[in-house]
Amino acid sequence: MYEEKLYFNTLEDVKRFVNLAMLKNYELDLISGKYTVNAKSIMGIFSLDLTKPCLLRANTNDENELNTLKNEIAEFVYKEETND
Repeated sequence: MYEEKLYFNTLEDVKRFVNLAMLKNYELDLISGKYTVNAKSIMGIFSLDLTKPCLLRANTNDENELNTLKNEIAEFVYKEETND
């Protein structure tokens, strides 16, 4: 299992992410607070509070799949701000 915080800035981000997620042959969930939705469901994603980062949970242990996924979702990965 792999987990990563994601953040979507625009409607187009969500659409691109869902299109990418739908190509996966394993379960992908997005978690926001106490809610968990299928990451392949655009309606499910829009039911979440998208003003905050969501946790992506990929239910696979295949290293090749995970490496591909990490590259594909890189634009959505939440980068916490630091005050350096």
